Amino acid sequence: MKIEKLLRENIKKMQPYSSARDEFKDDVTNMVFLDANENPFESGVNRYPDPQQKTLKGELSKLKNVPVDQILLGNGSDEVLDLIYRAFCEPKVDNVITLPPTYGMYKVLANLNNVEEREVLLTTCFQPKVKEILEVVDKNSKILFLCSPNNPSGNSFSNEAVEVLLTTFKGLVVIDEAYIDFSSQKSWLERLNEFPNLIITQTLSKAYGLAGIRLGICYASSEIIAVLNKIKPPYNINELTQQRALKRLLVIEKVQEEIEAIIQMRQKMIEKLKTLHFVEKIYESDANFVLIKVDDAVKRYNQLLKKGIVIRNRTTQPLCENTLRITIGTKNENKLMCRVLNEL
Repeated sequence: MKIEKLLRENIKKMQPYSSARDEFKDDVTNMVFLDANENPFESGVNRYPDPQQKTLKGELSKLKNVPVDQILLGNGSDEVLDLIYRAFCEPKVDNVITLPPTYGMYKVLANLNNVEEREVLLTTCFQPKVKEILEVVDKNSKILFLCSPNNPSGNSFSNEAVEVLLTTFKGLVVIDEAYIDFSSQKSWLERLNEFPNLIITQTLSKAYGLAGIRLGICYASSEIIAVLNKIKPPYNINELTQQRALKRLLVIEKVQEEIEAIIQMRQKMIEKLKTLHFVEKIYESDANFVLIKVDDAVKRYNQLLKKGIVIRNRTTQPLCENTLRITIGTKNENKLMCRVLNEL
């Protein structure tokens, strides 16, 4: 597949903005910078950040075993997704395919970019309907979004189904792996270079505990990353975010301990939920949350709210009638949750 065939014509022709820090790439040691109209007085952040986040990408490259030129960082995964839309989808012409129930920003970004969204519901077991997906595809179908592990259901998609879609769909396949660190399945990163149309998005907001710094990650071919770099804002990742992310990546053992603790607490929560009379079904989870079907989602949601506990009522989503999504909290938060659930 030639990525250039999928690109919007105006993106092919455009010249990227060249910032001061893009133009000067040599060793910065002992250099005097009078090129970017910055305040010269030291505040710790008076200089513009590295527009390519080289140090941070270097750590991610070692951690994920992906070359630096196949990594793009965004101001949250939402910026990454928006860049993909803007690079490859012609407004009022192209379409994307989503698989509800799924992450709601795919639809928001489709509307924002004036791109048609074609929805193919997942099965009742929350797996992709491969045949139906391929039937709605046409020559203007540019992107297929696969959220795996899926939000809000929590399950991972079948590897066989994903592989068929990767090899058959003629556009880009974006696999959103926001929750992959909690999954028993391997990341598709291990097979990134097998599929030229594969884009993988991950985040530091979930397993890495850095939701507040808004850092999303995109892995793809060097050709796709070059396109996204061409259109991204010049300094989209601020200096404080880069520093905080790097600090966290350097204690990866601690992060892994926290992930394992969350997985163990998830299982304990599931065992507790099995004992509750109003819980009708507990869905398999590969994430840091559990989706449950209850007798009356609105009633149970409001009961928990009155006890000072906020969860997510997903009953309005397709295939999710009377479902609640419960995030795994700290040990004490989970204990409180279990106690309150006993009282309902």
